[in-house]
Amino acid sequence: MAKNLDIIMLLDIYGEMLTQKQRDFLEYYYNDDLSLSEIAENEGITRQGVRDAIKRAEVQLLDMEEKLGHCRSFNSIKRSVDEIIELSDKINEINLQSILSRDINDAVARIKTLAQLVKEEQ
Repeated sequence: MAKNLDIIMLLDIYGEMLTQKQRDFLEYYYNDDLSLSEIAENEGITRQGVRDAIKRAEVQLLDMEEKLGHCRSFNSIKRSVDEIIELSDKINEINLQSILSRDINDAVARIKTLAQLVKEEQ
């Protein structure tokens, strides 16, 4: 089982929809970086039992993402906001090099502020 950043993000988004035990196992494995053997020892079950529980929980998280798409939407919004900020910087640079419009400068500053707020809320 490769440790996967996608699973960590899915756990953050959909973790409350798992059982407490599933959530605990995934958090131990992905967030606390415990091995399957360490989790098994702490929980008093077999390594194979831990592995199976983690695999089932991962499948559930992936299934929820397939149906609901929250992670996909989050990533899309993040990419769009990053592009908005980048384009705002380009507009501001062009404005400074040629037009020097205070209205453009103010509008760009407002766009960047709003984009940063959206990014922080994500």
